[in-house]
Amino acid sequence: MEVTCLLLLALIPFHCRGQGVYAPAQAQIVHAGQACVVKEDNISERVYTIRESDTLVLQCLVTGHPRPQVRWTKTAGSASDKFQETSVFNETLRIERIARTQGGRYYCKAENGVGVPAIKSIRVDVQYLDEPVLTVHQTVSDVRGNFYQEKTVFLRCTVSSNPPARFIWKRGSDTLSHSQDNGVDIYEPLYTQGETKVLKLKNLRPQDYASYTCQVSVRNVCGIPDKSITFQLTNTTAPPTLKLSVNETLVVNPGENVTVQCLLTGGDPLPQLHWSHGPGPLPLGALAQGGTLSIPSVQARDSGYYNCTATNNVGNPAKKTVNLLVRSLKNATFQITPDMIKESENIQLGQDLKLSCHVDAVPQEKVNYQWFKNGKPARTSKRLLVTRNDPELPAVTSSLELIDLHFSDYGTYLCVASFPGSPVPDLSVEVNISSETVPPTISVPKGRAVVTVREGSPAELQCEVRGKPRPPVLWSRVDKEAALLPSGLALEETPDGKLRVERVSREMSGTYRCQTARYNGFNVRAREAQVQLTVHFPPEVEPSSQDVRQALGRPVLLRCSLLRGSPQRIASAVWRFKGQLLPPPPVLPAAAAEGPDHAELRLDALTRDSSGNYECSVSNDVGSATCLFQVSAGDRTQGLTLASHKLSKNYSYVLQWTQREPDAVDPVLNYRLSIRQLNQHNAMVKAIPVRRVEKGQLLEYTLTDLRVPHSYEIHLTPYTTFGAGDMASRVIHYTEPINSPSLSDNTCHFEDEKICGYTQDLTDNFDWTRQNALTQNPKRSPNTGPPTDISGTPEGYYMFIETSRPRELGDRARLVSPLYNASAKFYCVSFFYHMYGKHIGSLNLLVRSRNKGTLDTHAWSLSGNKGNVWQQAHVPINPSGPFQIIFEGVRGSGYLGDIAIDDVTLKKGECPRRQMDPNKVVVMPGSGAPRLSSLQLWGSMTIFLLALQR
Repeated sequence: MEVTCLLLLALIPFHCRGQGVYAPAQAQIVHAGQACVVKEDNISERVYTIRESDTLVLQCLVTGHPRPQVRWTKTAGSASDKFQETSVFNETLRIERIARTQGGRYYCKAENGVGVPAIKSIRVDVQYLDEPVLTVHQTVSDVRGNFYQEKTVFLRCTVSSNPPARFIWKRGSDTLSHSQDNGVDIYEPLYTQGETKVLKLKNLRPQDYASYTCQVSVRNVCGIPDKSITFQLTNTTAPPTLKLSVNETLVVNPGENVTVQCLLTGGDPLPQLHWSHGPGPLPLGALAQGGTLSIPSVQARDSGYYNCTATNNVGNPAKKTVNLLVRSLKNATFQITPDMIKESENIQLGQDLKLSCHVDAVPQEKVNYQWFKNGKPARTSKRLLVTRNDPELPAVTSSLELIDLHFSDYGTYLCVASFPGSPVPDLSVEVNISSETVPPTISVPKGRAVVTVREGSPAELQCEVRGKPRPPVLWSRVDKEAALLPSGLALEETPDGKLRVERVSREMSGTYRCQTARYNGFNVRAREAQVQLTVHFPPEVEPSSQDVRQALGRPVLLRCSLLRGSPQRIASAVWRFKGQLLPPPPVLPAAAAEGPDHAELRLDALTRDSSGNYECSVSNDVGSATCLFQVSAGDRTQGLTLASHKLSKNYSYVLQWTQREPDAVDPVLNYRLSIRQLNQHNAMVKAIPVRRVEKGQLLEYTLTDLRVPHSYEIHLTPYTTFGAGDMASRVIHYTEPINSPSLSDNTCHFEDEKICGYTQDLTDNFDWTRQNALTQNPKRSPNTGPPTDISGTPEGYYMFIETSRPRELGDRARLVSPLYNASAKFYCVSFFYHMYGKHIGSLNLLVRSRNKGTLDTHAWSLSGNKGNVWQQAHVPINPSGPFQIIFEGVRGSGYLGDIAIDDVTLKKGECPRRQMDPNKVVVMPGSGAPRLSSLQLWGSMTIFLLALQR
């Protein structure tokens, strides 16, 4: 008797010990580099310890046929960092001179298209010890009515290390401690960066003037030696003091050589001097030598703040700043302002008129303006006024105002900006005033109001401006969700009114606004117009691949839906069965008129001959995409095959198989099933009696009381009167199922690393973290966050946000669900939340609609400390199309603000009418109070074994 096995839904063979042709991927991580130790810690987690700058080598040993492909990924060292891709597709991961930032959890994923991918992980812990830094601080206080003074010295020693360092303080060669010397105190301050120990010398005594050594040690882990730093404390020890050789603001001409001296006036030990520039580094060619800074041939770009800092590790560093201003003139602009009192927008005789001139100058307040009319200096009079600082315009703007405009006032006006006595060239701007000087108008050329291009092609948006003078055109986006232009700017100036884009993308679709600028033209209300940019791109469909199982004789409906695309309609749809073209199915008149967003194929009665591979290729005239359906028939309707009860920590597994050609041999009397938990030696054997087995009949047996999250190896062997046949094998891995896009009611407990298909939003500030009581950081902040998940067991997982440093007020973390196809009008989102801590921010539930475009709407929000208890929320939502739900955690005012969620359920229909009070306590199991009813998680996990007798 020969046994083969087949994964019916995917139509791909998997591991079979009878023939060994196909086998799913298996993986194991081994180390081959300079590891200090590889150990199992208290939660059975593999930890690889390595010294910084050593070479990390991890090998992913894989088996399976076809040969699996291997991909390495990692999560960063802290839970707040983003998920990182290592982009390594080799079986061996090698990192030369590993850095501390490269520590974290490394994942090896092996897949060959047979069964589920194999994923193994190992945590890499990078060990290091930096050089310690020692700083000294002194305080003097009056005692007993100013009769004498007490002097106290604090020696602070700080070091960065992993694992945490041990500190030893010495005076000379003698080790210091509290018990041996009442004049010293050694303690660890709160809220410090890195590991810190402070040696406090109280009421300084003569013997305290000595040499002090701070020695740090990581106890020779990974062979890392101890390190130390020494400081000599004397009666002259003092912090640094400084003075500058120039004024704090220094104004120079371009091309001059600049020298600034920073002079020490005190400090013991002798301070070190350092020059810096903000923003950016010191200019190219600048020389900082000791306290002297030299900048040859200074230019306008060298303007900025130059900082001289003196440090000697005593007290605070001394700092002096010079604001260097290099004279420059640029960007001359003008404005024509008609009579504002009469609210006029045109130049009219008998009304007032104002001409304004502005340049960007350094220093701005030193610029000088002169006005000329027709080449001669403009003379002030009762009708011609010149002001230097127009209060209605930007600072240091000069205006020439003509009162009661006469015909003789027409002419060419010239505004000249200069720095008197400076070699900086003057900058001027010319304004012509005549009867032909008119305000601007703007319009879109005929046929250019809507611009349609394909993704990746160039595009040009155009607006025409008329008027004299013609001002520049400013472009911006009307869409609120996409405020930036393709250039990355919010506002872009174009002198010719054309906005050009080299390669358009689908995100650039939308409405663009063109408007006249209020400078270099009339200072009147901006004229504006709009241009619509439509970017066409190929369709994206769902499902890309789907397994469809149905009983023989029952109808089957295959639907290929357009998820996104432009145009958002299906121009044509072609169906194929096993590669052969099928006749086009009938199209409803309404769908044909509106342009359908899906294609359907209906099989009236499924037979074994109609089982197989169906392919639907849809096009929107720009490109095409394909939906694949693997259709298989069984003898009866299949139900849900995996049930998980989180509170009991058990799950069940439905085993299904088919006997091929059962009449070719003696009848099968029974099947022998062997079940063994991985990493255990004992196996449980059960006999499964059967009656006459028909060809194509689907046989089934339910395995119960399997423990979450353990895996099991099963062996299935057929028996006839002549004995045992060939054995078929499979390994069962517990996987919390990804929420189905068909939206069958289910609950996500976050027990599996795939977290039910939820993903971290890439546009937020930090990520949600999955953990349980066993994986909690022992140094985590107390008085915030849950001790366990909702089940109360230490193995149960939940999702939470870690709000400790470097998180800041208002930082957001978003957890996004898979995309659901809306098939009902109302849905109810139920979940448990835990919001405990005095700095709790907010927990928001958003619904992301993906009907036409993307729109996020708030459905529920809660803020503030709600106590150290799990509470349940029921949130009704009514999406209008495909949608996702988003859990958004917002960091509050401090680090005691961890927020957690667990047991997320999405159900069709309305929420319970009797809503749970947000302040009602949900009692943990095992507390003696009434428990919550068990929550059920349903998903699908099915194995098919096909036996062939000989």
